[in-house]
Amino acid sequence: MERAADHSTPEPAADVTEGDRTETVPDHADTSAEAARLDDRWRRALADLDNLRKRYAKDLERERAAEVTKVSAAWLPVLDNLELALAHADSDSQTVVDGVKAIRDQAVQVLSRFGFERHDEVGVPFSPQLHEVVSVVVRPDLPSGTVIDVVRPGYGEDGRQLRPASVVVSRPEG
Repeated sequence: MERAADHSTPEPAADVTEGDRTETVPDHADTSAEAARLDDRWRRALADLDNLRKRYAKDLERERAAEVTKVSAAWLPVLDNLELALAHADSDSQTVVDGVKAIRDQAVQVLSRFGFERHDEVGVPFSPQLHEVVSVVVRPDLPSGTVIDVVRPGYGEDGRQLRPASVVVSRPEG
């Protein structure tokens, strides 16, 4: 029976004294100081963000100006050659025509250098990404939608175009 008594009586819990518990009650002065410190950090972070935005805007404008200068400088030789062609306009007309063609080729090379290839191919299938139809002509000897004439060349690729080529396309009779 002593065993039953041993199991039925719980052991007394350890004494808990006030000295064992460590409760910290924040002091009002400490809380105010912490709030002021956090507020100061927050304001500094906002100021840093504002400065970062301003610096990014300046960098972006500087890069844009550099690109405009680079592109403009690439066109200077084209303008120089146009000036030369105009200065010789009174000479042989074939010489002037040859000079203007050379200048056009030079301008096409400048555009190509910046990633805008010329599209003036005839005999290719119509592509809505590269062409815009300005006219349709009945041509039973060609498949429908074949480019048969380029009215105005296009420049660029599928995802990046200055303009599409204006083309005349074929259609079957009927």
